Amino acid sequence: MAKAGKKKVAPGDVASNRQASYRFEFLERMEAGLVLTGTEVKSLRTTGATIKDGFATIKDGEIWLHNVHIPPYAPAARDNHDPERTRKLLLHRKELEKLLGVTKERGLTLVPLRIYFSGARAKVEIAVARGKDQFDKRETIKKRETERDMQRALREANR
Repeated sequence: MAKAGKKKVAPGDVASNRQASYRFEFLERMEAGLVLTGTEVKSLRTTGATIKDGFATIKDGEIWLHNVHIPPYAPAARDNHDPERTRKLLLHRKELEKLLGVTKERGLTLVPLRIYFSGARAKVEIAVARGKDQFDKRETIKKRETERDMQRALREANR
């Protein structure tokens, strides 16, 4: 049996943060535009990105995306971008003010969930999240396993 490649959450996704749901509890999700250079766009379309350790911050009335790795675009040898640079996110003023108020609360952070293309524009889905405790992580695993066992039992009963 051939080994399958990495799974993506949705067919149109460029990158997805699958581990975020294990590490965080999502309170609210929203879509933001992503300011990229030309080589970053080409690299996203061909090779994808890594957003596992990514987070967003609000500074001087703007929102910035940190620790997102977009690999260099091979054909653009000398005009390439910095793979780890901070990237600006585009949101409406009301959405930005709402996020600013929410993240002032203790223990909340902004986590990128997925990067995808909507038409020709690169978008990132970010979530206001609260970190899970070790107990919550165990509870999530237990719940997932019981649901899997129930589905397996139903499948066996229908045979």
